[in-house]
Amino acid sequence: MKGSKSPRNFIASHLENVPKSGIRDFFDIVSTRKDIISLSIGEPDFVTPWHIREASIFALDHGATAYTANLGLLELRQLLSKYVHKSFGINYDPVSEILVTVGVSEAMDLAIRAITEPGDEIIYHEPCFVSYAPVIIFAHGKPVPVITAREEEFRLTPDLLEKRITGHTKALVLNFPTNPTGAVLDRNDIEGIADLVIKHDLLVITDEIYSELTYDGERLSIGALPGMKERTIFLNGFSKTWAMTGFRVGFSCAPPHLTDAMMKIHQYIMMCAPILSQKAAIEALRNGHSDIIEMRSEYKKRRNFICSSLNEMGLPCHVPKGAFYAFPYIGDYGMTAKEFSLRLLDEENVACVPGTAFGNSGEGFLRCSYAADMDDIKEAMNRMERFVKRLQKK
Repeated sequence: MKGSKSPRNFIASHLENVPKSGIRDFFDIVSTRKDIISLSIGEPDFVTPWHIREASIFALDHGATAYTANLGLLELRQLLSKYVHKSFGINYDPVSEILVTVGVSEAMDLAIRAITEPGDEIIYHEPCFVSYAPVIIFAHGKPVPVITAREEEFRLTPDLLEKRITGHTKALVLNFPTNPTGAVLDRNDIEGIADLVIKHDLLVITDEIYSELTYDGERLSIGALPGMKERTIFLNGFSKTWAMTGFRVGFSCAPPHLTDAMMKIHQYIMMCAPILSQKAAIEALRNGHSDIIEMRSEYKKRRNFICSSLNEMGLPCHVPKGAFYAFPYIGDYGMTAKEFSLRLLDEENVACVPGTAFGNSGEGFLRCSYAADMDDIKEAMNRMERFVKRLQKK
């Protein structure tokens, strides 16, 4: 061989500036520690209800080990059609308008890739779930954040949105209730946003994964408003509602031409969602309504406790109306959110995610998940109070 030569950099240039998930980076740090109380991961602490697990076991025992149709099992899509109509008031044809995906994350990726051409601007609100901006970049679009504020309880208002719309805007991503803030929109917000979407001929991708975990106020999807179904991709899934994170089942609902475009990508990269997970999802839809009520009631108790505790110790925190996260403000203590999180972890063995994991606008905040055992939450609050009191004395 004639000498050695280092290979060129084969990594695609548009990936160079995309950071790894701030949640997972922090989780990796936490995983190396012992005796940690973790309020860091957005995953229900409940085990998937037994009757749902049993349905998957039964299906496996009876030989359900094959591929399904690319769109997913027809029985599941029929049940999803009924569920979305009953819960959100939107009618979707199970044959041509519903696609079963590997979690809502895949559904979001499919939706963005199906509509985005190089240079298209996709608007999203921030702080937000970590994947929205990267997924837009992966599709060669331009992510355009709208910064929401704690003074407005992190709502996306029509006025904020309109300032970010340009001639290059193609779509708007919504996630209400929101990870990490627990924010929700009221009817006036949603109707005002819908008016702007129609005025500027935009598409909406609405991520409704936390919709069943709405505690206060009306639950309304933008897709249910007049003139909006045809310009909405509705996303949802089973991970949060039925504590089925490991089953990885999501779904999208959209007009046939959009569903067909998403399905083209899905069939080449994923083929179909796992059949055993789809069987479990069928059972959840058939017989799982009481599971939702029980878990939502428990989350609400935890929410009330954790928010009261945070406010009392000197970490201002609005009461989230949905999801299972508190988002207290720590900006008065003279350190960044990451510094605060690492010191809290080092000194009191409590793990919370720095707000900057959810965008630069998350600086000055922590995300504290209350999808954790109540006894753990109580002990975590005691430890955090000790930590904050030491900071206040300095």
